[in-house]
Amino acid sequence: MSRRATLLASLAAAAVLAAILVVRLLPQISLVGVGSRAPAFQAIDLRTGRPARLADYRGKVVLLNIWATYCIPCRTEMPAIERLSRRLAGTDFHVLAVSVDVVDSTAVDAFVRELGLTFDVWHDRPGITQRLYQTTGVPETFVINRDGVIVKKAIGAMDWDDPVNEILIRRLLAEPA
Repeated sequence: MSRRATLLASLAAAAVLAAILVVRLLPQISLVGVGSRAPAFQAIDLRTGRPARLADYRGKVVLLNIWATYCIPCRTEMPAIERLSRRLAGTDFHVLAVSVDVVDSTAVDAFVRELGLTFDVWHDRPGITQRLYQTTGVPETFVINRDGVIVKKAIGAMDWDDPVNEILIRRLLAEPA
């Protein structure tokens, strides 16, 4: 085989390998953020003790908060999330707080009772939600519109009952389902 033929065969093989790598790796390196479809997941609903799915909220506006009981900023922002949830009660807005604590659910349940949280709290002990949403820590929060698209991502604690956040949620609620 001539040098030229060997070179062409090597280049063709490299191109095929590169194409395979791109096809296999691209979904893994796509960042989850504003404009992305919210990744589907399930976790244990603390109220029922049964698995629940994000798909159960299809057609709703969701504030997805990923948090942990050991996280001081999480503890700080929970009352504001509770106030926002109560202020928008009776609408298609739902708060879904997913604890990624590796401890059993009794610690998470005690935290929820201590703070008097009334919104939905799930426990994802294996931390699948963190991997799917590519979080770098806790808390991280995603506002998801009725179509399942992330419209806001917040890293760290926020004052969720601030007027700016409430206006965003109300605008999303005003959009047709």
